[in-house]
Amino acid sequence: MDQKSKLSALLTLSHDLGAPEKNLAILGEGNTSARLDGGSFAVKASGCNLATLAEADLTVCDSAKILALLDAKKINDAAIDQALFDARLDPKSKKPSVESVFHAWLLTLPGIEFVGHTHPVTVNQILCSPRARDFAERCIFPDQIVCCGAASVFVPYGDPGLALAREIRDRTKAFIKKHNTPPRLILLQNHGLIALGSTPNAVLAAALMAAKAAEIFIGAATLGGPNFMTAAEVERIATRADEAHRQKQLKI
Repeated sequence: MDQKSKLSALLTLSHDLGAPEKNLAILGEGNTSARLDGGSFAVKASGCNLATLAEADLTVCDSAKILALLDAKKINDAAIDQALFDARLDPKSKKPSVESVFHAWLLTLPGIEFVGHTHPVTVNQILCSPRARDFAERCIFPDQIVCCGAASVFVPYGDPGLALAREIRDRTKAFIKKHNTPPRLILLQNHGLIALGSTPNAVLAAALMAAKAAEIFIGAATLGGPNFMTAAEVERIATRADEAHRQKQLKI
């Protein structure tokens, strides 16, 4: 996919994630990104609306300059802001989202071409509760596994921006070491979710299925549950050839 097609796909993904009827993001909530050629990536500009995002609301950044922030010592908010401005390939483009740091890092993972961060109402009902870790690490129905993976990364609340990006990096590295694959979903306590994948469809499917899973989780909790699937049951769904075929057909 060339850069023009990648940017077009990113805009479509942004509009899908920001559609009001999906309850995934409103106003300036959430952000999206895509890996580009030449060590760069495109990310939603700060304060823009996903539902109405235009090409002018996407900022192309130098990945290396953004990633350098992860190892910066004693850096303050003003310096971070300046670094975000300095990372733009076009100095006339808008300021990239403060969450560009975790986007830049996640897009370095093998097979990850698109990232979508949203704040779904149903998911946040759980992430703002004592049941957040259960929701992240346990599954309740097969299609949740197919679209979101057998487990998700759970990240305790962190200050949005550099501190959160570092926590996401460290916990995602631990997840990959344990599972030998990048996650499809990262759940941020008291904040929201990050869906990642090789295609826009994969990102959208993970975000939508996470929202559905949250609604089912909440409903089951009112009836004495949820009734979690066993590790063997989860493994069976995750490794079935027919489910892999379905993922391929759905481009997820």
